[in-house]
Amino acid sequence: MRLLISTALTTLVAGSAVAGETVIDIDIPRLTVVEYHKPYVAFWLENADGSKVVNLAVWYDTKLKDNEGTKWLKDMRQWWRRTGRELTMPADGLSSPTRPPGPHQLAFDSKSTPLKELLPGNYQLVIEAAREVGGRELLRVPFEWPPKAPVDLEVKGENEIGAVTLKLTP
Repeated sequence: MRLLISTALTTLVAGSAVAGETVIDIDIPRLTVVEYHKPYVAFWLENADGSKVVNLAVWYDTKLKDNEGTKWLKDMRQWWRRTGRELTMPADGLSSPTRPPGPHQLAFDSKSTPLKELLPGNYQLVIEAAREVGGRELLRVPFEWPPKAPVDLEVKGENEIGAVTLKLTP
C-alpha cells in the first residue's frame, strides 16, 4: 500500500508508481531495546544550498490527549529549527501518526501540492528521525528536478532509519 498525501486529502491507494510520481520508500528498523517507542519522522525538501523548500510529511504521536505528542517534535532538531516551530500541529495533509517497524511508502503526484510549485533545479530530500529512549538520525538524498528519466536513489541509515529509496518518474 502507498500513502498518497496532498494538502487537502489523505487517501490510501494500492498499485505501483505512475507517470509524474515521486515515491519515498522507507524502512523503520525494530530496535532491540527494553522500552521500544515508534520514531517521530519528518520528511522535507531543501534547495541544494540547504535552504528549506517544502514539508512533505511529519509522523508523530497524534493519539496523546491534549495534543501532547507535539511536545517532542523539537527532538527532530534540524526539522524543528528549519520549519517545525513555525507550524501548528496537527497540520492537515502533513501530519500523521508514527509508524511501526517495517516498510512504509509515501507517494506524491508531481502535478499536485506540494510538488507542483517546485522549480527545475537541484534539491535534497531530507529525512530526520528521533525516538524516545533512542537516538536521532538525519539522511539526505540529493536529486535533480524534474527528472528526465526514471530515477531510483537509495541511502541507508545506521540506527533510527533503515533503507530509504527515492523514486522519481517523469
